[in-house]
Amino acid sequence: MADKLMKEVFTDFVLNEMAIDPKRVLIDADLKNCIGSGKIHAAFPDRAFNVGIAEQNMVGIAAGLSAYGFKPIISSFGPFATRRVLDQIMISLAYAQQNCIIVGTDPGITAELNGGTHMPFEDVGALRSIPNIVIYEPTDIIEFDAILPEIMKQPGLVYIRMHRKTPPLIYLGKENRDFSLFKADVLQIGNDVTLIANGIMVQTALLAAQELEKDGISAEVICCHTVKPIDTETIIASVRKTGAAVTCENHNVMGALRSAVCETICENYPVPVKCVGVKEKFGEVGKVPYLRDRYNMNVIDIVNAAKESIALKK
Repeated sequence: MADKLMKEVFTDFVLNEMAIDPKRVLIDADLKNCIGSGKIHAAFPDRAFNVGIAEQNMVGIAAGLSAYGFKPIISSFGPFATRRVLDQIMISLAYAQQNCIIVGTDPGITAELNGGTHMPFEDVGALRSIPNIVIYEPTDIIEFDAILPEIMKQPGLVYIRMHRKTPPLIYLGKENRDFSLFKADVLQIGNDVTLIANGIMVQTALLAAQELEKDGISAEVICCHTVKPIDTETIIASVRKTGAAVTCENHNVMGALRSAVCETICENYPVPVKCVGVKEKFGEVGKVPYLRDRYNMNVIDIVNAAKESIALKK
């Protein structure tokens, strides 16, 4: 398991799921080689479809299949699975109360050399206002493999914001942990500031907590893999104790994790919140280390934000 790509964890699971459930179908938009679903198409040619570069059509087909009792999974690069098809998702799937799992790959800076047009900084923000949608970003392959069965049972719409390759292994050696789609995971206990992170920023937050400890600052680290519905209980319990927070995300700081956390905190227990993520910038070509520097998404950025948030405590 530890050496698998995240896309392999997903496609292997779907392959087994389709062998068990004759209603499960997969629809690709000319990117089956990128997501590695070729083996699914080979095994189930009557239930795996490649619609070509026609993402709106992909959503429409999924809606039609759902209306007839099938359980579609659709996939493409993040911008094409969300921004390009937003109206079809809203009307044909959500408003029509259909069931579908939407997979958007290469979130944020992990799109790397595909550049700005393929680099989704807005996908979660675009989808989060849709009623009743579930939005989940896997932390690593161990968590993903554990949560996929729960995702497959969800009615309505689920968006999976999936790294195709191998994000940092956060849960190596912790495979028996009690994973839950709707429960944020407290990875480290602290008293001075709460670091709330998801995706590739979870490891960054953990490393930032280590640096803060050197300065005598005790940071609590929460992995918030599901942005909608957000785990209000875990977040509020933490900030009641720490009195300050920082959100850490591989996304525009408007509309996704920071917005969900701030809404939760403002409504329940207001404390200072600083954010680390993409701020008023488009994507560009580059490898992850360069892009972390470009968008201020490094350990030092979380450390500085934590100190600023702590300084604002009353």
